[in-house]
Amino acid sequence: MRGLAAGLVLACFIAACAARQQPLPDWQKRQTKMNQVTTLWAQIRDWRREAGLKVEPSEASMLQWRGRTVVEAARVCPDGHSVPKTCDDVCSLADAICDNAEAICEIAKELGKDDQQAQEKCASATASCREAKQRCCGCSEEPAR
Repeated sequence: MRGLAAGLVLACFIAACAARQQPLPDWQKRQTKMNQVTTLWAQIRDWRREAGLKVEPSEASMLQWRGRTVVEAARVCPDGHSVPKTCDDVCSLADAICDNAEAICEIAKELGKDDQQAQEKCASATASCREAKQRCCGCSEEPAR
């Protein structure tokens, strides 16, 4: 019986401590968000390689898509365009890259325009989305062999 009572007291103490935890300082919140960005960005780099792209988007592409939305960048294929089965892999990678780009840019927006590192990752991710979608549509347009 004493063990049960002691366990209940300990559980209440832990719950009370958890409820009183201080919010994270701003630098720690930023670091947590940048860790998320880095993880998402690393996945994009891996997927770019799998899709047959260079690991990084071109500087010209980054400049062209800086400050524009991922949705705009993803508009490559004409409306009604259907993807043949042979392009499923590269097009699935393009979709995954664009999803990660969207998440990165959302975090960058939360961190603000002055956070240069986050904004650079957003620009890189957006350009990656564009290049991956171009690869998908290019695959779809290749003649059958």
